Amino acid sequence: MAPLAELLRPRTLDEIVGQDDLVGPGGPLRRFVEARQLTSMILWGPAGTGKTTLARILAASAGYVMESLSAVSSGVKDVREAILRARERLGERGQRTVLFIDEVHRFNKAQQDLLLPATETGQVVLIGATTENPYFEVNAALMSRSTLWRLYPLSEEDLATLVRRGLALREATITDEALRAVTASADGDARSALTTLDTAIVIARLEEDDTVGVEHVARARDGRLYHQSADTHYDQISAFIKSVRGSDPDAALYWLATLLESGESARFLARRLVILASEDIGLAEPLGLLVAESAARAVEFVGLPEARLTLAHATVALALMPKSNSVTRALGAATSAVQSGALVEVPAHLRDASYRSAALLGHGVEYRYAHDFPEGWVDQQYLPDRFVGATFFDPSGYGREGPLVAQWRARTGRPHQGEPDPPVE
Repeated sequence: MAPLAELLRPRTLDEIVGQDDLVGPGGPLRRFVEARQLTSMILWGPAGTGKTTLARILAASAGYVMESLSAVSSGVKDVREAILRARERLGERGQRTVLFIDEVHRFNKAQQDLLLPATETGQVVLIGATTENPYFEVNAALMSRSTLWRLYPLSEEDLATLVRRGLALREATITDEALRAVTASADGDARSALTTLDTAIVIARLEEDDTVGVEHVARARDGRLYHQSADTHYDQISAFIKSVRGSDPDAALYWLATLLESGESARFLARRLVILASEDIGLAEPLGLLVAESAARAVEFVGLPEARLTLAHATVALALMPKSNSVTRALGAATSAVQSGALVEVPAHLRDASYRSAALLGHGVEYRYAHDFPEGWVDQQYLPDRFVGATFFDPSGYGREGPLVAQWRARTGRPHQGEPDPPVE
């Protein structure tokens, strides 16, 4: 019996769940297919977001032949042979070829360079798939010949749609709580959700249960009790984040261990720490974001179980850092101003003056270049006329934010309205 992940693999763009910005009505990749004209591209996204499936559908729907290589197992010889077949196919039958390379970031420089002439002359249309940031892993020459499309983890609603399709195919039923457990545990990975569901259905039927329950989902996930309920799942995550925000490293570690032991995704936890670093630590310790982002990259590189130590390291470090939500509040205030609905114009002196005749329109005229002045600062209007004098950023005096704001005040001579006094040391 074929696994659900294979049986439910989409065959057309309309069957794809998620990625609506790319393949939905009017989406750029759908328009390429409708025009039957593909360009070389890099598909970047985490596992289970449909990169390989999307490449297959694009090639087939646009009328291209698809050659597939894995960067893990293919060498220079394999690339040369694939390009030769594509050249012969184009010359003999006028048939164009998509050369799909999975995990393209694993190709070395020589292998990547080999692709350049073929993609530049149009002998092949390259579609590369990668889970790594291609700006770090794919050479600049190849990136310049390709467009980059970002695929995002599926939402729990999208995963629920896939789970319901799987249930219909297997003629099975599931409790609402178990459905939430499947989608919550998958961390946006469609393959993971369907694999968990498939295993849970088998376990339920072996026990002669008519309906998949949370206990079946828990055993499908390596026998670990994933979460007592979906509510408990979210409650534990809330407790984890609030413990870090509240600067309690002991409580933060306890909830981290609880989540990991119950099967929570390390990637999900790392992502939440990255968000927290900006939302709750902010300018009080600007390096907090670097700590969280480094931990997230290490989690992807190392994986579990070793990544538990990385998560613990980041959790304790972030819990010990001073906290400030001034950036969160400032963004909210600025967003409210933008959403007020009033149309605003960019002040003339701030407009783009790089093109011919811009000066005749008054664009850039009287703009003062900050670096021409002492300390790299000059007093001039930057906000639109409607918001001159508005205050969005209301800093705290905590951690490094206090000295940063004090330096800003000394440099500009413009004390911030409503700024609190720094705490007494």
